[in-house]
Amino acid sequence: MDLIRRGASEIIPEDELVMKLERSLKSGEPLNIKLGCDPSRPDLHIGHAVVIRKLAQFQQLGHQAILIIGDFTGMIGDPTGRSVTRPALSLEETRANGRSYFEQAAKILDPDKTRIVHNSEWLAKMSFEDVIRLASKYTVARMLERDDFTKRYKNGEPISVHEFLYPLAQAMDSVAIKSDVELGGTDQKFNLLVGRDIQRESGIEPQVILTMPLLVGTDGVEKMSKSYGNYIGISESPKEMYGKTLSIADSLILTYFELVTAVSKGDLQLIKEELEKPETNPRNLKRRLAREIVSLYHTPEEAVKAEEEFDRIFIKKELPDEIPEMEWTRANGNISITDLITQVSFAPSKSEARRLVQQGGVTFNNQKISDPSTTVIIEKDNILKVGKRKFIRITNK
Repeated sequence: MDLIRRGASEIIPEDELVMKLERSLKSGEPLNIKLGCDPSRPDLHIGHAVVIRKLAQFQQLGHQAILIIGDFTGMIGDPTGRSVTRPALSLEETRANGRSYFEQAAKILDPDKTRIVHNSEWLAKMSFEDVIRLASKYTVARMLERDDFTKRYKNGEPISVHEFLYPLAQAMDSVAIKSDVELGGTDQKFNLLVGRDIQRESGIEPQVILTMPLLVGTDGVEKMSKSYGNYIGISESPKEMYGKTLSIADSLILTYFELVTAVSKGDLQLIKEELEKPETNPRNLKRRLAREIVSLYHTPEEAVKAEEEFDRIFIKKELPDEIPEMEWTRANGNISITDLITQVSFAPSKSEARRLVQQGGVTFNNQKISDPSTTVIIEKDNILKVGKRKFIRITNK
């Protein structure tokens, strides 16, 4: 229970979980631990990994980890946290995203001991009569208790009827696999509770729900998300992971150690005590945190190399060991800095390149450039740096 409770926001109800665990120990039958994945996002970051790591902990305790790829529910779109109806995806898109999700989740889970199922296996077979029967088990009033539905209803914003079906479809996943415990973020609490109700209505022992906090991103404000640009991707390079981790707010250090790493409970207490000392430099703890995170998704050796690379670039102000190279092929060696940035794919557009220059994040041959209209001359050997970690060597023969 100490391991299961670690980092959890809520366990509902905890006494039922204890009962299920005791029964499992006596019978030798593992519990079915369910995590449904949203296949609308093919790329995972360490915020997604918080709940996947909890599934891995149950797996380490000997229980059956079941990862449900929501290829069918993905065509509806989870309305959680949405102010407008989510655009639907095709079955092919949800399947492709689901494959990508599992490939990345396998960095955390034991793939050989993880059961993978697609909810189209049972949901696609339901007749309209089956859907009506299912819908009759839940009321509109209960659906409108959900915060995002309530806000949209009060604001006169449209709610499509199919969005009411999403939590019911997710609940049918719990019925189909006879889930004992379902995991999710705190934003999924409503959906998980619906699963308990529909299991009970279907004559199945209700699942226990365990929610995990939504990880705040590197900006220290919004939840981690690619759309906010405050994420650390689990498939990113060691140096990207290391550098991004050092950029987190000091207030997040302990939370990240607890939710994102595997450090022991005793170490967590020592880190907490260290943070409370006025003489402690938070950067030293962030360096350890960065090494822990890189070691989890790569190797301890790569974590050390990433730290050495970071120190070389940002402390000693030296160049990275490895810099991609590009040979200049134009006859004319003059080019505007914004054109150069877009040509080497360091920005998707000229407007974005201008913004990078105006923000002071661009240097050419170690000279800071702040005017987007600047023209640079490509000589024999040139170094372009954009942002903190993008370098390219441009040679002109």
